[in-house]
Parts: sequence; structure tokens; C-alpha cells
Amino acid sequence: MFSSQSRDEESKRKECQNWSHTRWDCKYHVVFIPKRRKKLIFGKLRKHIGEVLHDLANQKESEIVEGHLMLDHIHMCISIAPKFSISHVVGFIKEKVR
Repeated sequence: MFSSQSRDEESKRKECQNWSHTRWDCKYHVVFIPKRRKKLIFGKLRKHIGEVLHDLANQKESEIVEGHLMLDHIHMCISIAPKFSISHVVGFIKEKVR
């Protein structure tokens, strides 16, 4: 039992990101919904929106771990460094996507 726990802890450490004296693993589930749930996310826009969202997240030292594009909303699991507030990063992405 002890050896399996140490393997789990070791794999968790590898998943965590770190700075010089800090380890962190901050992931958040974010959902973007357009006004009145307009069916805006389709066609050519759908092909490029993933790339745009990844680029915008990278500008704030964040990473989109997983995302799903639906017809009328977007689900994202985003990893945000503790030095940035969640509202700051999400607000930045929303402002640029408009």
C-alpha cells in the first residue's frame, strides 16, 4: 500500500507546475455563454476559435487543459498561475474574443 501511495504522489508532483520555491496546480472550469445563447459558434469560426483561445491564454501564462465547443457555449478547463486572478485572465480572454 505504501509504494502505491508514493507513486501517486510522484505522478501528482510531475503534474504540478512550479516556481523556485512553490508548486501549484490551479485548474478552473469556465463556461462562456453568449447573450441569449445565440448559435454563434459554428462554421469557420468554430475551426479557429480553439487556436485563438489557446493563444490568448498563453499571453497570460495560462494553459487551456481541455475544452469543448458547443453550438451555443464553450466549456474550458484552464490552468491559471496563482499570480493572476481568475477574473483577470477570463476577463482578458472575453475582451479579446468580442
